[in-house]
Amino acid sequence: MFKITQTDSTEKLVSFDAEENKQIFRHTASHVLAHAVKRLWPATKLAIGPAIEDGFYYDFDRDRPFSAEEIPLIEAEMKKIIKEDLPLVRIELSRNEALALMEEQGEVYKIELINELPQDAVITFYKQGEFIDLCTGPHLASTKYIKAIKLISEGSSGAYWRGSEKNKMLSRIYGTAFEKASALEAYLTARAEALARDHNKLGRELKLFCTSEIVGQGLPLLMPKGAKVVQLLQRFVEDEEERRGYVLTKTPFMGRDSLYKVSGHWDKYKDGMFIVGDEEKGEDVLALRPMTCPFQFVIYNAEQHSYRDLPIRYNETSTLYRNESSGEMHGLIRVRQFTLSEGHLVCTKEQLNEEFKGVMDLVKFMMTTLGIHDDISYRFSKWDPSNKDKYIGDADVWEETQSLMQELLDELGLSYVEAEGEAAFYGPKLDIQTKNVYGKEDTLITLQIDFALAERFGMTYIDKDGAKKHPVIIHRSSIGCYERTLAILIEKFAGAFPTWLAPVQVSILPISEKYNDYAEDVTKKLKAERIRAEADYRGEKIGYKIREARLQRVPFIFVVGEKETAEGTVNVRSREHGEEGAIALDTVIQRIQKEIAEKKL
Repeated sequence: MFKITQTDSTEKLVSFDAEENKQIFRHTASHVLAHAVKRLWPATKLAIGPAIEDGFYYDFDRDRPFSAEEIPLIEAEMKKIIKEDLPLVRIELSRNEALALMEEQGEVYKIELINELPQDAVITFYKQGEFIDLCTGPHLASTKYIKAIKLISEGSSGAYWRGSEKNKMLSRIYGTAFEKASALEAYLTARAEALARDHNKLGRELKLFCTSEIVGQGLPLLMPKGAKVVQLLQRFVEDEEERRGYVLTKTPFMGRDSLYKVSGHWDKYKDGMFIVGDEEKGEDVLALRPMTCPFQFVIYNAEQHSYRDLPIRYNETSTLYRNESSGEMHGLIRVRQFTLSEGHLVCTKEQLNEEFKGVMDLVKFMMTTLGIHDDISYRFSKWDPSNKDKYIGDADVWEETQSLMQELLDELGLSYVEAEGEAAFYGPKLDIQTKNVYGKEDTLITLQIDFALAERFGMTYIDKDGAKKHPVIIHRSSIGCYERTLAILIEKFAGAFPTWLAPVQVSILPISEKYNDYAEDVTKKLKAERIRAEADYRGEKIGYKIREARLQRVPFIFVVGEKETAEGTVNVRSREHGEEGAIALDTVIQRIQKEIAEKKL
């Protein structure tokens, strides 16, 4: 329990268990962080310092980033401030008084924030000791209530002021705070375990992907092992979709602005697109595609269709481009170029129910095969009727479509949350959500029902009565963005992919160079049986080689020496059973092939 100072300056005893109280607690901790930095480096300028999930951060403007050596100094000063038992006092000032105070202190970012407030606003600050900060509150009644605090960044990270690349890069420090030291210790233990699985760290260590400033932010490079995993996933997806009646398309990576004007992307999504060409110079204006749907609609319109042709299920492995802000990009989770298992089903209204259920069955099959079905949740993303400018189509159609989609979700027995304002601009959607190792939620797969774009593109079919009608469209993915899915799988399996997905399935380790020829024969036979194998011919001790193979999460290790060479066996070590001893090569090959065929997790 701890006390907070309310907006009327009265104190209230509250529990740390309530989420809103945790936010107050950690926001106070961010003020302590800023206070400590100003004590140590008075010339530093303050930006913002909000509470976030599981912690807080503060952004600072200084002549250089904070170093790893400076973080412990800041943390020590924070603990000193906490022990000083400083009350947090709420102060109300007029606009002119607030501006004068911040101008006196040279806090240019606070001045910018104040200038954006209404002219008659009463502006509030919180003061603790000699430190004062612009803030609406509420806060802890005193710094003494913060019993456990930790800065969790090794140094500072960069963050643009207000998230815009047009603004100055600031230095951000993250931290967390708890009411009890035991709770902090448990959090840090869980965080260390999460860090060990973090795809951004582990994916680089396992040589699955890398990034380069020369290439650009948000443009990861898949290395041979990572590319192999994505290739396996792509082949699996495309084969399964073909089995379910999908037909493959191959469409351009860019299109003219006129295409996106028809679809509505030019009006509703232009800021998220990469655009080339200058109309004023007489050049064609082109944009890299953020999604494939307009192109597949043009393919549909290349010929007239009858109701007998429907449904048509288009699929494509699409390379897409979205102009994400620098602050949003992270590893393989959020990037500027990505590859999507994209598809669009064109059907009659009468076929919609069955086709949507078929899409859900496909998604469930994919998630179950990958072992992540129990890790996903569902979000029904609806339009915001109070902000109609975000969308295309009539309000009546939106309401009808949403009701229809909700009926389908309920009929399927899905447990979902509703999110108003999260719909696509052309239709409501079901977002299939997943969390990374730190608990941050992202969308893995999206399914949308669209009654608007077929009409905009003039898509029709000849119905039984001979009349032309507009079809209904289901936008869908089956496995999501391959880069994001790879990230989720790295974290799910801590890099130890199931045998069928492992980039290297068997590592062959000769005890000495005398057995290199036999190791080579084993490797060739495995490859002939379509098993991904590599031999380690380095002149290292066998124990070192085994440790290296284990660190690379290889499912099977074959050690070969004199006995194995003479008997045509391999000494097997597997992730599942450990040391298994000598086994006939043909026997273990059959076992591995069975694991691969069954896609055993």
